[in-house]
Amino acid sequence: MFETIRKHSKIVMIFLFLLIIPAFVLVGTDRNYFSEASPVVARVDGHDISQADWDRAHRQESDRIRAQSPTVDARLLDSPLARYATLERLVRERVLDAAAQQMRLVTSDARLIRSLQETPAIAALKRADGTLDADAYRALLVGQGVTPEVFEANLRRNIAADQVLDAVLSTALVANAQARLALDALYERRDIQVARFDAPDFAGRVLPTDADLQSYYDAHPAQFRQPEQATVEYLVLDLDSVRATITVPEDELRSYYDSDYLPRIMAKQERRASHILISVAKDAPAAEREKAKARATELLAQLRKTPADFAPLAKQSSDDKGSAAAGGDLNFFARGAMTKPFEEAVFALKKGQISDVVETEFGYHIIELTDIKTPPQPGFEEARAVIAAELGQQRAQRQFAEMAESFSNAVYEQADSLLPVADKLKLKLQSATNVSRTPAPGAKGALASSKFLQALFAPDTLQNKRNTEAVEIGPQQMAAGRVTSYTPASTLPLAQVRERVRSLYVAEKSAALAQQEGQAKLSAWKADPATATGLAAATEIARGQGQNLPRPVIDAALRTPADALPAWTGVDLGAAGYAVVKINRVLARQAPDAQRAQQEQQQYAQWLARAEVLAYYELLKQRLKVRIQAPRPQVAAPEIAEN
Repeated sequence: MFETIRKHSKIVMIFLFLLIIPAFVLVGTDRNYFSEASPVVARVDGHDISQADWDRAHRQESDRIRAQSPTVDARLLDSPLARYATLERLVRERVLDAAAQQMRLVTSDARLIRSLQETPAIAALKRADGTLDADAYRALLVGQGVTPEVFEANLRRNIAADQVLDAVLSTALVANAQARLALDALYERRDIQVARFDAPDFAGRVLPTDADLQSYYDAHPAQFRQPEQATVEYLVLDLDSVRATITVPEDELRSYYDSDYLPRIMAKQERRASHILISVAKDAPAAEREKAKARATELLAQLRKTPADFAPLAKQSSDDKGSAAAGGDLNFFARGAMTKPFEEAVFALKKGQISDVVETEFGYHIIELTDIKTPPQPGFEEARAVIAAELGQQRAQRQFAEMAESFSNAVYEQADSLLPVADKLKLKLQSATNVSRTPAPGAKGALASSKFLQALFAPDTLQNKRNTEAVEIGPQQMAAGRVTSYTPASTLPLAQVRERVRSLYVAEKSAALAQQEGQAKLSAWKADPATATGLAAATEIARGQGQNLPRPVIDAALRTPADALPAWTGVDLGAAGYAVVKINRVLARQAPDAQRAQQEQQQYAQWLARAEVLAYYELLKQRLKVRIQAPRPQVAAPEIAEN
């Protein structure tokens, strides 16, 4: 645990990654489903990823995004695609973790410390003199219920996992000719002409009858469905609301100051020591170890007579060559920085004292304590805010766990009303109207949780107007609700949506007419290019540079084989209409200057390395027999038609 460090190594302790373990207790003998195993959604190297693992990971990811972007649309976070992306990230973490273990990759202390130092957020925890504000760190730590051991263990694992793919990234090689060939194709430019047949231009030709509108309405009922809506009541129990009700008595604050806070301050005391080491392997023969000990004892006897000779004797006799040149000086360090026997000896000495011979796994030491640096001890009033925050948070976490159990039981046992639960636990009974099964844009709290909304619209909750179970909606956040009124989904009558039906009908028929006209022109112009009077002036296009042309037009023009030019193609633009494209010729690429060429080569090398990483990752998935059992969401992509 990097709570203390040696100054001369310039190590700054710790960046806190918020790992939150919800204090959520599910209780109730009647709810058998609480004890059921969570379904398996994926498997990596024989180890399961459960639905509960997936839900927890997605909830943490959503909470992180909401914290960074409070206005994000909750529907995007809870969409099937977003949830599946979380599962894929979870699988990736497990794959790399398993691969790192198989490769016996470990993260050294030095690498861990360097990673901590490179984290920008660490600067916020540093004092003006460069040392860590340990109180601020501890307050943040206590507030999230995370220990340094948990944080550092996770960081070590992540660094080791990163090394699995770093080896591939660092060995990607690109030949100049290979890069040039690929880059020439990537940055290829073409000279084209386009004729647009925009759907709105054909709207005047569409004159729908009542029968046409009725037919369209009957054929597309889903477009005119009014979604189900409910009026709901709900309660939220969270750590913040519990914390707000807690006041720590004055006597407890003072007791904590004396028994916990001050001892922690004193534990940060730093000591400066010098030593003389007579090195011997810990598994050396007994005779060899005795010889080393005798040598150390002999040197100690000299120092007892002339203590002032410690530095010269260290330079002459110490086997620790790193410190010997400085007279054995080890600079300042705190508890936890040295091996245990050495540390105990140092912190037992008074300033200026020389120890007896101390045995460690490195050999035998003689230690002189040269200085003591005791951190400032804030008075009670100065430390009051930190102490109150620590004690209040500790008490809130304990009380939340107790209230969570009571909350879970109460909403189940008194299933026909939330009012008794609100009165018992002193919670605010909230209400909302026009609630649907999916989070509304800008929804917050419980109403932004898909899990909670699913519970609200469960059959038992809807039909019997019973309370939902207690639902975990975030870290140390629970909610329960009930539906007070419900309007089922229905198809709006034609009379109510007539103008919308007409608009959709006209748009559909206009696009069809545009396509027919475009296809007819394409056939005619192919047969007799001289008749192509509707083409716009020639323009240059390249990937990412399309002169405001639709992307499907650019893609179609670039896909046409270069050896077939000039050529014609048609592009279906869907509801926007149709386009006829004449691809005249490939334009020679102007050779980039030396700096640009180097940048492009480096960029291509990065692309190639990423491709190799993806390929290697797929290989790891095969070796580790990865199976994702949850189905991938199906997303309808717009079609690009080409004639």
